[in-house]
Amino acid sequence: QVQLVESGGGLVQAGGSQRLSCAASGLTFSSYTMAWFRQAPGKEREFVAAISWIRASTNYADSVKGRFTISRDNAKNTMYLRMNSLKPEDTAIYYCAASYRGTVVPGAEAETYAFWGQGTQVTVSS
Repeated sequence: QVQLVESGGGLVQAGGSQRLSCAASGLTFSSYTMAWFRQAPGKEREFVAAISWIRASTNYADSVKGRFTISRDNAKNTMYLRMNSLKPEDTAIYYCAASYRGTVVPGAEAETYAFWGQGTQVTVSS
């Protein structure tokens, strides 16, 4: 049974930093493209960042490019999202997602990700 468990969320001031983690189990982690999505109150879920299973190539939403960094540690079956220069508009529930293999440039479409975590709340105060 595949499980994705996010952690690291919480309250942070604008301009601050935070690191999210996604611990995966029940799958061959190194064979999966991993991604972060987020959903703010009253808004649809949106793509944040993804990292592919091959060459660890990355893809970012324009809104977080230059501020967020996605990474993975295959030995620990864990993916990370380092978030710097946080803004109030980054406030959302952050979800990790997994897709078996996939393209060299990891996709941004939620439909391509078969497995999802329960989410972790990130709140950025102004």
